Amino acid sequence: MWEQIRRNRRNSAILVIFMAIILLGLGYLLGETLKPGYGPAGLGVALIIWLIMSLVAYFGGSRLFLALGKARKIQKSDHPQLWNVVEEMTIASGLPRMPEVYVIDDRSPNAFATGRDPTRCAVAVTSGLLEICNRDELQGVIAHEISHVKNRDVLFMVLIGVMVGAIVMLSDIGLRSFFFRGRRSRRSGSGSGQVELVLLVATIALVILAPILARLIYFACSRKREYLADASAAQFTRYPEGLASALEKLSGSQNIMENPNRVMLPMYINNPKRSVGGLSSTHPPIEQRVRILRAMASGASLRDYERAYRQETKKVGMIPHSSLLAAKPVEKRSASEGDGREEKRKRVRQTEDLLWRLTGYLFITCSCGTKLKIPPALKVDSLNCPHCGTTHTTKGRIAAYHSPHQE
Repeated sequence: MWEQIRRNRRNSAILVIFMAIILLGLGYLLGETLKPGYGPAGLGVALIIWLIMSLVAYFGGSRLFLALGKARKIQKSDHPQLWNVVEEMTIASGLPRMPEVYVIDDRSPNAFATGRDPTRCAVAVTSGLLEICNRDELQGVIAHEISHVKNRDVLFMVLIGVMVGAIVMLSDIGLRSFFFRGRRSRRSGSGSGQVELVLLVATIALVILAPILARLIYFACSRKREYLADASAAQFTRYPEGLASALEKLSGSQNIMENPNRVMLPMYINNPKRSVGGLSSTHPPIEQRVRILRAMASGASLRDYERAYRQETKKVGMIPHSSLLAAKPVEKRSASEGDGREEKRKRVRQTEDLLWRLTGYLFITCSCGTKLKIPPALKVDSLNCPHCGTTHTTKGRIAAYHSPHQE
């Protein structure tokens, strides 16, 4: 796996440099075209934008993406099963520290991971995912996201996402500037020399093509990393069927996330927009990922995934040769939990209770077994159980209970 991580770092550095060249070249051409001789000034502005956005991405990118995803931090008492699954996969993957756990109030089943490094990272899942996935499936999804942390994908995706945003922003500024500059030129009747015309055409071409090229690179490297994360997840869980079944449920869900941020699309385990394949797709086809995981007949190791990948795609493998040589056999385990009607109802109730807590409700369990859910807007000092009549004190308990959830 270390060779795989080193290759990720090397390829990440190359792509970051390439994206930086596109951004700086765009800045120079914009400056030179808008006012001859101001190319270095445009280069300087692009460099400043790149530095500021890179620093923001490095030191605060994970918080930014969690905020964009409307994720809320939870504690173990909020959803013990989710917390325990993240703990298990942290141990299985060998991460030095357990990621922070977040939940997104969205019926569309999905998840993503973000962070700077394995000691500063977070995993976020939607309420829809918690409702439809049993424990084995949830384990597969969490293992996939922790694999992105383990393989050092998360910081790279944040940095590249920020650069794509910067390139798109500069391109938008350039197109607007050309529009207003063209209107002024038509009013004044001034012409342009041949050199200026060629430079203008080249700049317009770069302004249009640069964001497209940047996004294609962003999406392509994202697709490749999804396969690697699937392979690692199968190894960590020792149960490839868990992730395969979860992916099928995600792709078959009728709930689609409303207005997801475009920069965040490649970070989710499944494209929230459910777009079709192609160069602009952020993810490999779900059907192909499922077939590969279910073709792992003999075991759950990296070598088993590599064999299944080549069998299903007829392509050169994804995993470095040195990692395959060092890979140890991993026996597959059997399913640990069913998915009957009662289990599904229990998951829905647990998720609904979690969302009530995150929105400020106080839960009190009466001695008769009744669970009282008290909204924060209810300003009373005490409350009687509707079933047995027991009086429960509520004064001051709502603020004390919800203070840890305000992070």
